[in-house]
Amino acid sequence: MTSAQIDAYLRRLGSERPRQPTSEALRALHLSHLRAVPFENLSVHLGEEITLEEQRLLTKVTEGRRGGFCYELNGAFGTLLAALGYEVELLAGRVYGDEGRLGIPYDHLALRVRTVEGDTWLADVGFGAHSHYPLACAEGGEQDDPGGRFQVVEAGPDAAGVRGADLDVLWDGKPQYRLEARPRVLGDFAAGAWWHSTSPTSHFTRSLVCSRLTEDGGRITLSGRKLKTTAVDGTQEIRELEEDEEVLTVYREHFGIELSCVPTVRNPDLDG
Repeated sequence: MTSAQIDAYLRRLGSERPRQPTSEALRALHLSHLRAVPFENLSVHLGEEITLEEQRLLTKVTEGRRGGFCYELNGAFGTLLAALGYEVELLAGRVYGDEGRLGIPYDHLALRVRTVEGDTWLADVGFGAHSHYPLACAEGGEQDDPGGRFQVVEAGPDAAGVRGADLDVLWDGKPQYRLEARPRVLGDFAAGAWWHSTSPTSHFTRSLVCSRLTEDGGRITLSGRKLKTTAVDGTQEIRELEEDEEVLTVYREHFGIELSCVPTVRNPDLDG
């Protein structure tokens, strides 16, 4: 990244450039990212190409003022963190689904980040509703976060019988995803991104979502025409938007996304 690109990204986050790559600065950047850059899959339904190249991702987040899903958000955020002096590794994950089944390989992308103090954190700004702050990788025990109670634990022996090869991330005691400890490169996730953006069995092609953390710690989510606002105490207000202009206004005013037309679900017969 150039210095100008770093400044543009930080302006998008509403953040100042940290003097050093510290744990405190990482926490602040992580929270700002969740508030400013939405988790969204609009490209899948607008027919926009999803290319996992650092410059394309940076342009989408900064110049395009868009969000994305895990590969895009954590891919871009990892590039920013590395440019700011953090040691960043991309980790491949598989998301837990129904009945505890794991998803496809390269189902998810998360970041392992080391700071100037020598701390190691799991940073993830691309999983939708999740922890507000990075999680301590070496903690093992429960970690209280505004988003809930999390754990990063050893997943047990892998298929080859090796212990410690994978990590499970738990939220309020429920496994969310399993991470491989081996670092990857961004191009490794191309097949996962392609599958999620094209497969009729992927939930990303069957539903529309645009969601971000609010300043007070709540969440605002637009799923198709359904606008859901979740307060810090968990209470929700749900409203169905009838007119196209209402939908476009919500995208613009609540997510900073300018669209010329309302996206429609790619696989509507399978939606829901």
